[in-house]
Amino acid sequence: MTSAEWADVDSYLVSALVGEEGVPALEANASAGLPAIDVSPPQGKLLNLLARTARARRVLEIGTLGGYSTEWLARAVGEGGTVVTLEFEPRHAKVARENLDRAGVGERVDIRVGAALDTLPEVAEDSSEPFDLVFIDADKVNNSNYVQWALRLTRPGSVIIVDNVVRGGAVADEHSDDPNVRASRELIDLLAAEPSLDATVVQTVGAKGWDGFAYAVVNGSEA
Repeated sequence: MTSAEWADVDSYLVSALVGEEGVPALEANASAGLPAIDVSPPQGKLLNLLARTARARRVLEIGTLGGYSTEWLARAVGEGGTVVTLEFEPRHAKVARENLDRAGVGERVDIRVGAALDTLPEVAEDSSEPFDLVFIDADKVNNSNYVQWALRLTRPGSVIIVDNVVRGGAVADEHSDDPNVRASRELIDLLAAEPSLDATVVQTVGAKGWDGFAYAVVNGSEA
């Protein structure tokens, strides 16, 4: 199959299973000139389903962009649930706030603006309860740092998802000098070596090309 055929399949799946939910946010992001790096609609729906499967009431997202994935996660936590999302760019955070308020889920979302490695200590200080799910989709070179922070902020049974780790297949190239590829390999080494995590990586294809995500569960003391 070609990438065009992958996109055709995505279009079919969106019409059959995903629908129009979140489309206003994508349109607003494009109008505001944000980079077109949102998760795809099927991926957004998958995040929603994974969060619901985990019965997540508290979600941490690292990398908000315009709030498209945030909206899916906010719908998953339901009324009384919370999504704390971290965004480096103030302009992106402003667009995200408008999108989330328009979608009717704004009261569930706490947007923190600044470099995530600076705001994560504040999140830790403010958090009286662990997060049930962490979604990481920010600057790739810090993915391992973000996972280590996620471990401090979660509990046994919590889920950690890291997007964009396959890098069009380049993750298999041990000689790559691409910093994002090297970061993905470092992340996978961390997931393999960390005794408190059980993890896999799932490759994906679709309208956004060839990539994939890491999926990890925090082990209990008996694991």
